[in-house]
Amino acid sequence: MDDSGRIAPAVETVSWPAAIAAMACISIAGIGLGLGAPLLSVLLEQRGYSATMIGINTAIGGVGSVLCAPLATPLAMRLGAANTMIGAALLGGASFIGFYFTQDYAVWLGLRFALHFALTLLFILSEFWIASSAPPSRRGFVLGIYATVLSLGFAAGPMLFAVLGSAGFAPFGAGIALMLLALIPIVLARALSPDLTRSDDSHPGFWRYVWLVPTATAAVFVFGAVETAGFSLLPVHGAAIGYSESEAALLLSMVGLGNVVMQVPLGYWSDRIGDRRRLLALCAAIGLAGMLVMPLIQQNWWAVAAMLFIWGGVVAGLYTIGLAHLGASLAGAELAAANSAFVACYSFGMLLGPFAIGAGMDGLGDAGFSSTIAAFFAAYLVLVLWRIARK
Repeated sequence: MDDSGRIAPAVETVSWPAAIAAMACISIAGIGLGLGAPLLSVLLEQRGYSATMIGINTAIGGVGSVLCAPLATPLAMRLGAANTMIGAALLGGASFIGFYFTQDYAVWLGLRFALHFALTLLFILSEFWIASSAPPSRRGFVLGIYATVLSLGFAAGPMLFAVLGSAGFAPFGAGIALMLLALIPIVLARALSPDLTRSDDSHPGFWRYVWLVPTATAAVFVFGAVETAGFSLLPVHGAAIGYSESEAALLLSMVGLGNVVMQVPLGYWSDRIGDRRRLLALCAAIGLAGMLVMPLIQQNWWAVAAMLFIWGGVVAGLYTIGLAHLGASLAGAELAAANSAFVACYSFGMLLGPFAIGAGMDGLGDAGFSSTIAAFFAAYLVLVLWRIARK
């Protein structure tokens, strides 16, 4: 496969009913995930569990995501993409029921694993459905819309938690309802779900896609590491350099707002550039520059907020553009397997990033946050420039 990700010059038609159905499904699931994450952590804290125990419970979700990724395509090939997504939504709803009816910590570990396994299935197959509904010449634009909708869904989840609180059945009932609502667009557009059959009846190898397009999979690995660590550790870094809790929280909002605003323009631009790797390199360079500048301006909250708005939007392009680049020359079962590998690399980044950046903060003090994140971008920039030069 050509790693340049060059696109066909012809403008082809997007299957908007299929794309909208997949976006609706995953946005609803995103709201459920955004609701469940703070809800479960707050309840565990109220029951007296330590931060370490809460962290272990959260990490089990990441393990579920990593283990799900190589199984998503074989399951969809055997059961069908739509049937697999329906089963995943039902499993997610059942997990929320289980959380409500038991308080046993060990059972919650299993339920957390099941919930994230189900949500990862929905994410992989929805992204595959969206990517397969758009031709290569318009895939970046469609995925930009998808990333924007998903970001809004993630933002709506914590807002829903703020309204419902953690007491009683209401937040769990909302989680169950959201998982069931995710079934509606899948069922309505079931006839438009992508075909995963292969003439040789074999499953495409999962791990080969991690290395087949390294500029795409490494991009999402870096984004997973930086996004997860940034959202969990930026408040800690903000407190260390003198920001109040509310000021640090508003900085996170600026990152999220930039993400929402800039994904469609970046996706649209990626469809019009000959080699998407050049745009990925630009995103990494801006990510690196932002972290190098941050220590110099950190005493001016407004300057940091403006920088993080731009930085957050551009860095999120690593996911959107990387996903479009990954599927430039793939279709069918191969595209589904590539999406699985893509999500697995994102999950690995989520697991490694907080550990690496947290260690950097412990070892380097105030400079550790920005310098460790900068190291991730620098390493990726070297990789993508090497791949471009090699081509």
